[in-house]
Amino acid sequence: MQSAPGASVIAKVGLVLRTIGTTDTAGATTSAVARETGLPRPTTHRLLTDLADQGFVDRNADTGRWHLGPELYLLGTVAAARYDVTGDVRDVLADLAEQTGESAYFSVLRGRETVCLAECEGSFPLRSHVLYEGIRFPLGVASAGLALLAHLPGIEAHDYIAATDLTTRWGKAHSRNALRSRVSATLERGYAVNPGLLVEGSWGLAAVVFDHAGRPRSALTLTGVRSRFTDERIPTLGRMLLDRAHLLSRRG
Repeated sequence: MQSAPGASVIAKVGLVLRTIGTTDTAGATTSAVARETGLPRPTTHRLLTDLADQGFVDRNADTGRWHLGPELYLLGTVAAARYDVTGDVRDVLADLAEQTGESAYFSVLRGRETVCLAECEGSFPLRSHVLYEGIRFPLGVASAGLALLAHLPGIEAHDYIAATDLTTRWGKAHSRNALRSRVSATLERGYAVNPGLLVEGSWGLAAVVFDHAGRPRSALTLTGVRSRFTDERIPTLGRMLLDRAHLLSRRG
């Protein structure tokens, strides 16, 4: 997430908050927030200090790391009554985790990013820890982002790939040609496969949930270690994801 040139103060604040929100419980240093947002460090520090005064962020006195603050929690509890979309999916995630032993996740499409909103850990003792609630990825990165990108209307997917450089942050495996190839493979299979492109040995599969108009709105994901995602087992896991995704699509 990088600040656009000439971005407003509100846009910068939103970027800072989203950056901190992707750090799970670890928090982020001022320097890390500045690096991720592309903002000058003095600007970042000033924004964080002002946000802390309002209770929107909180700084750990021992580590110096910033976390989302209590005021956001209070606002979030109010907003949840209107925007919470996880109620219908938690039973589906629990079923996927129980049936497969892998960890299951639910991510939504937000602009040109995916945001993980819910998870259910599987019973298998070795787990992938790439995904967690609150983490964001650009479209085309991670299995949910690949699945959603592949199912955008053709011109939207084409324009996004043409205008977006993912290699600087995510490596050569996310070049435009590689992304186009994975999009084609995803459409052919019906579900996306991430063969350890983010963390070596950590695999993921994802299937898209559609809204009433037939547009992709969210995705179900299964993640695990490579030894669990064999060539023989992947089609079975993919069909399970597609079945549950179709169920959620019918629920609307």
